[in-house]
Amino acid sequence: MKKSILIVAVLSVFAFSSCKDNAVDKVNEDNVVAAADRDAQSGKFPKISFEEEQFDFGTIDQGTNVEHTFKFKNTGDAPLMIVDAKSSCGCTVPTYTKEPIAPGSEGELLVKFNGSGQNQVSKTVTVITNTEAGSETLTIKAFVNPKNPTTKAPTS
Repeated sequence: MKKSILIVAVLSVFAFSSCKDNAVDKVNEDNVVAAADRDAQSGKFPKISFEEEQFDFGTIDQGTNVEHTFKFKNTGDAPLMIVDAKSSCGCTVPTYTKEPIAPGSEGELLVKFNGSGQNQVSKTVTVITNTEAGSETLTIKAFVNPKNPTTKAPTS
């Protein structure tokens, strides 16, 4: 039994090693050119530059809907894609450009805040991009005046 396993193993080694072709003969020149072009482009990244990374709504009343548009520019060498934008809570909703933004072009990211919370409120929006850093963080602030408590009618 051991001899038959050894014979099968030796024959397998000969079969696999004798079927090797010369790898250099299989190289396609078109693929080499495409790979060289891809490698040259791999050092190029988009870069997102916001006009402002923080916005203060000032003083608002609780429950008041407010919004702000963050404007940005692609100052990099490749098309910019915003993959996702997530807020730190459900009270803040970001909406962003889904199409690629060419180098030198501009885009917008709209942030809506529903005025929840009380007193000083700060929320963040994380923007996931195809830049070298991979993400950017924007901040919105507001001082939220609480609603006046309803006064109860005196009972007799």
